Order: sequence, then structure tokens, then C-alpha cells
Amino acid sequence: MVNPVDIDVGKRIRHRRKQLGITQMALANDVGVRFQQVQKYETGSNRVSASRLWELSRALDVHISYFFEGLGVYPRPDPAKRSNALLEEHAVMLVTAYTKIPKEKRKALLRFAKALSSP
Repeated sequence: MVNPVDIDVGKRIRHRRKQLGITQMALANDVGVRFQQVQKYETGSNRVSASRLWELSRALDVHISYFFEGLGVYPRPDPAKRSNALLEEHAVMLVTAYTKIPKEKRKALLRFAKALSSP
């Protein structure tokens, strides 16, 4: 049975990897595993050992505590009320792309997004 902590750690690995624009293959090469293993870590189907988590934290340029922030501190939200993970991933991708747009074009994109979102 998959442990919810393993799933949360895996989501944080995937989120940070995507935030940095790193492929699973590149991350796997950085930490000395195959990309399939990174896939398993990200889904939580395989647990990440302490030494591997240390290597991942270095490769992803985060403190090791990043993978556990908020766990056990707050009551776990009702899964039915949790935000859609796919939506969160798309938001990260959108913000990452936005930061790469030249400054003068960002204003036009913002106006366009506001026009699309208005009723």
C-alpha cells in the first residue's frame, strides 16, 4: 500500500523538477538512477531513501526539509476538497513560461488573460 507521505514527497519532487525545467532523464542522471525510478519516486509508488533524498535535494537546489514542509503540522485537508494537481501543474508551467516573455509583451498577455477571464 502506498503511504500518503511518499505521495506528497513525490509530488514535491515533480513540482520542483518542473519548476526548474528539468526532465526526468536529466534528474535521473544527476542522482544516478534511471528515469523510470524518478517516475516511481514522483508517483510515490517507490519510497525515496534518505541518501537519495539528500541527492535529490542537491540536484533540485532545495533544502531537504522542502520535501516535508507542512506534513504533520496542519490537519490533512479532505481529499475531495483538495485542489486539482493537474491545475496546479499547469499554473506552474504558465508562470514559468510567463517569466520568459519579454517585459513589454507581458502587459499585452495580462490584458489578454483578463479579457478571457471576464464574463
